[in-house]
Amino acid sequence: MATNRRVSRVAELIRREVSQMLLNGIKDDRVGTGMVSVTDVDVSGDLQHAKIYVSIYGTDEAKEETMAGLKSATGFVRSELGARVRLRRTPEVMFIEDRSIERGNKVLSLLNKLEYARSQDTTDESDEQLLE
Repeated sequence: MATNRRVSRVAELIRREVSQMLLNGIKDDRVGTGMVSVTDVDVSGDLQHAKIYVSIYGTDEAKEETMAGLKSATGFVRSELGARVRLRRTPEVMFIEDRSIERGNKVLSLLNKLEYARSQDTTDESDEQLLE
């Protein structure tokens, strides 16, 4: 088992390298249909598995195409990681779509609507007080 510090260092290194691959290395056209960024990498304690969380900006069709392209490129990504990162064994790579940014935007939108509605209610009450 690797220490927590080593696991986090390897995860950060994998995140950086995969981000570079998304910019330059992966030639699959499906990956370019949506704007892709690596949000997080979760590496197992034995450094054998890496879950790469990606955020994809675009339509639902573009997201599906991009995920299909990433899943088909897992072999390439793993072999490139093996060449770029010095580990005894290159971890198995799995891409997972991260929708946390979308959920955050939705929550912020709801909070803004609620704040606007409350401000309208207080404005209406103060107008009523002025009329009396």
